[in-house]
Amino acid sequence: MVTVAAFARIAALVGDPARAGMLTVLMDGRALTAAELARAAGVTPQTASGHLAQLAEAGLLTVARQGRHRYHRLASPAVARMLEGVMVVAAGTTAPARPPSVRPVGPRDAALREARTCYDHLAGRLAVAMAESLVARGAVELGEDGGALTPAGETFLRGIGVDLAAASQTRHPRRRVFCRPCLDWSERRPHIAGALGAALLTTCLDRGWLRRSEGSRAVAVTPGGRLALRQAFGYGQGCACDDAA
Repeated sequence: MVTVAAFARIAALVGDPARAGMLTVLMDGRALTAAELARAAGVTPQTASGHLAQLAEAGLLTVARQGRHRYHRLASPAVARMLEGVMVVAAGTTAPARPPSVRPVGPRDAALREARTCYDHLAGRLAVAMAESLVARGAVELGEDGGALTPAGETFLRGIGVDLAAASQTRHPRRRVFCRPCLDWSERRPHIAGALGAALLTTCLDRGWLRRSEGSRAVAVTPGGRLALRQAFGYGQGCACDDAA
């Protein structure tokens, strides 16, 4: 059972502005160096190293060494879910702030709201539209705390190239949840997370429907993806991501 002291320690770690900034940058699933995270948080490398050591010790980050560099990433999807949940609450109580990034986001803020990565799955207006389309066609059933892929959904998703066999390997109870709703902090409606959400993002990237934006969590819809997503999910009619592509 989680103690009050443990809960307070994690909350205090996330609540520091510099640490919160570094954690937010890592929400796109990348592994970054301390120097990159220091620039994103606006602190010195020495200060960043101290913060990162605390986050790693608490199990919020993992660290991997490659050559002379040490790369930091979120420790698990559970950490990403916690951060996304805090963002939902924060968005409802304060004016939205510009998310930090390794490079300035600037006018890409609209692109972040349109489509972005949330650790290893898709978030934003596009992700919500995909989830609603899958629910409407009876492909996915979403409840308050969980979701399920229907037989019709399996047929449909295989038809657009989603590797369900690979995603299904996480069905073991000790492994990752297969399908669950994740409340989108910008749309305030659920998108699909879990192994299925990760598989959907992988498919969109592998098929060239989406492309990552350098130095940002934003992903852009490509011209070919605009057509494919419209055909598969009814998405793209006059949306802002069409202009961004």
